[in-house]
Amino acid sequence: QVQLVESGGGLVQAGRSLRLSCAASGSIFSVDDLGWYRQAPGKQRELVATITSGGTPNYAESVKGRFTISRDSAKKTVYLQMNSLKPEDTAVYYCNLQGPGFRRPYEYIYWGQGTQVTVSS
Repeated sequence: QVQLVESGGGLVQAGRSLRLSCAASGSIFSVDDLGWYRQAPGKQRELVATITSGGTPNYAESVKGRFTISRDSAKKTVYLQMNSLKPEDTAVYYCNLQGPGFRRPYEYIYWGQGTQVTVSS
């Protein structure tokens, strides 16, 4: 059973930084594509950033230049470094694991429970 546990959310002032972590258990991890999504109140869940099993990142336009996704296969952890935070970044952030990365469609998709990020103006 794959489990994803996020941490690092909280309340921060605009312009500051936060780093989210997502630790995976029960998966191979190194062959999986990983991502961060977010959902603000009253809005649909949206993609923030993804990183392939090979380490190629992809970002939503709204976070390019401010957020950085990275992965540590030894620790089975994916990170989201969020700089220059804005009030519009306020949302619940969800970790996502899909795999294996070399197969389409994916054989499995898992989600974490989410972590709240609140940015005050």
